[in-house]
Amino acid sequence: MNVVMIGSGYVGLVSGACFAEFGAEVTCVDVDERKIRRLKESEIPIYEPGLKDLVAKNVAQGRLSFTTELAGPVASADLVFIAVGTPSRHGDGFADLSYVYDAAKGIAPHLTGYTVVVDKSTVPVGTARNVARVIRAENPRADFDVASNPEFLREGAAISDFMRPDRVVIGVESERGEALLRELYRPLNLIETPLLKTGLESAELIKYASNAFLATKISFINEVSMLCEAVGADVHAVARGMGLDNRIGRKFLHPGPGYGGSCFPKDTQALVRIAQEHGVSSRIVEAVIEVNAAQKARMIKKIRVALGGSEAGKTLAVLGLTFKPETDDMRDAPALSVLPTLIEKGAIVRAHDPQGMKEARKHLPASVVYCDRVYDTFDGADAVVLMTEWNAYRGLDLDQVMARMRGRVFCDLRNVYEPEHMSARGFAYAGVGR
Repeated sequence: MNVVMIGSGYVGLVSGACFAEFGAEVTCVDVDERKIRRLKESEIPIYEPGLKDLVAKNVAQGRLSFTTELAGPVASADLVFIAVGTPSRHGDGFADLSYVYDAAKGIAPHLTGYTVVVDKSTVPVGTARNVARVIRAENPRADFDVASNPEFLREGAAISDFMRPDRVVIGVESERGEALLRELYRPLNLIETPLLKTGLESAELIKYASNAFLATKISFINEVSMLCEAVGADVHAVARGMGLDNRIGRKFLHPGPGYGGSCFPKDTQALVRIAQEHGVSSRIVEAVIEVNAAQKARMIKKIRVALGGSEAGKTLAVLGLTFKPETDDMRDAPALSVLPTLIEKGAIVRAHDPQGMKEARKHLPASVVYCDRVYDTFDGADAVVLMTEWNAYRGLDLDQVMARMRGRVFCDLRNVYEPEHMSARGFAYAGVGR
């Protein structure tokens, strides 16, 4: 089976490599010549555990290739996946679909024989039908169907999510299209992965609704963490007590500095705009967005209070910059909200991140000092601010940390350490909801 991925970013590259691992012949197409050149030279433009080896294996076995040319690959394709970016549009928060429609226009003239064009990008309800309209306008004789196949990949665990998914959702309205998609995903039958076949609109909405619900759990537990601090409760005990109820579940009930990344911020915003466009209220999702923004602001206050009321002239040892561990993604990371404000008020920031420092340099103030070795971050620091719960920060040598620091403040925004243990070691510890 011949598969073309339009776009070789996070979704396109991971999906393409995994489909090749399934046995498909996959071509990743991208307009970015530099990116394609790097991929051909075995350079992976993103950090995702296991991806480099998976790409190299399938390139070596001849099942995965990269090009900037559309015509040849599309002409021989059974399925063409559109996996381009859909960032939030400036001004209104709606998903910017210009890359999706440009991709549809680009592939239309080259469609020969029956082809299924699949929206893999996260797109608003109605996009698949608009993609079909664009293709028909460009090539009225094309024999094709459009389908929606949303991705549910967690950064840092994308390959396992693809290979062992909770479910596969395909929105498709023709038997021919359904048959091709079922054949593509047939290797997952061995592990009895549920494959849910829906209409186009339902598949498109499942992705947004899923992400909005997970974001809701995060914002909910962050609100509960504020109440815990006010009444003297432990948010982790509360979260465990909630999560043991199978109707609620334990996942995403982890307090912290707020959600970020490539999906939750833009998808919650987009869902609100979709609802508004159709005259429907989405008060819960709107509140989720507001709570998340407030949580990031609350972290600034928490750090300031821990420092005695002012960050001016204080040196902060910041551990972790990416929005979550096991990724180099800085999109909407809490660090981008918290650190510039502290720096503006006079703080000096020394930072470390196992994978994100190169990307962080593009977004954070130039005054940030980046340390290649984690313990160098603590030199002369008045406070430690643990922003991202990388494994490298879970077992710090606290004696060495304290010996290098000037102060004793430890702001643990991910609750990696136990308050009693840190206090016993001489730190002025501040967690979230504890």
